[in-house]
Amino acid sequence: MAVNLVCRIHPVVLFTIVDSYERRNEDARRVIGTLLGTHDKGVVEVTNAFAVPHNESEDEVAADLEYARNMFELHKKVNPSEVIVGWYSTGADVSEHSLLIHEYYSREAKNPVHLTVDTTLRGNKMGIKAFVSTQIGTPGKTVGTMFAPVQVEITSYEPEKVGVDVIQGGKFNPKRSANLVKDLTHVERATGMLQQKLAMVLEYVEDVLANRIPADNVIGRFLMDLVMKVPQIEPEDFEEMLNSNMKDLLMVTYLANLTRTQLALNEKLSITL
Repeated sequence: MAVNLVCRIHPVVLFTIVDSYERRNEDARRVIGTLLGTHDKGVVEVTNAFAVPHNESEDEVAADLEYARNMFELHKKVNPSEVIVGWYSTGADVSEHSLLIHEYYSREAKNPVHLTVDTTLRGNKMGIKAFVSTQIGTPGKTVGTMFAPVQVEITSYEPEKVGVDVIQGGKFNPKRSANLVKDLTHVERATGMLQQKLAMVLEYVEDVLANRIPADNVIGRFLMDLVMKVPQIEPEDFEEMLNSNMKDLLMVTYLANLTRTQLALNEKLSITL
């Protein structure tokens, strides 16, 4: 039974879960933690997470609930818009103790999501599943609880995409390290990609005008909208505006480097004194 709910997860959440699993105690079979984010119109967006210490055996499970509350209060001071939307655990399946932990989060959030992340990489893949609890049974009889799966999507903000792209570059490095690309290099790459796309558009328009390929009304309307959005500006005015923005960028870079140097000097003076 599937539930009409979508759980969108940001990359930083997955990194946090994997990091907490790598730092777990030697005798711990799995780790659990709290999921933070927003819940709006059938979509749960998980934007942050933190691990919660717990002990688990065959017979019982005990979580440090006071630690979870304190951590959530600290997170609220940084980002008040994030609320508790559920909890996570590592492993491919829902265990018999998951219901007890889920009952706690049901008191902290309405219809919390239970996220499982297979950090053992079963099948060379990190399986990600999400569930919500639903009541089963007949009226007046014994009532039980089951976990119903919900749809999972991976989403990200633009800064997160940049970070993920940099990290992915490390898999091709024998040392598994990645270096940040300079700002001017980003501008150079973006300009090169823009030139390639403009060349493709120009080639398409020339082929249509020469009757080498049939015209597409949808593409034509899209290109018209694109051209209309480009502001009409004289080349001299555009060059002056570009140079002014470049000067502002260089000034900010200079001030940032000056501040970094001053902080480094203060640190060395403090150590010396």
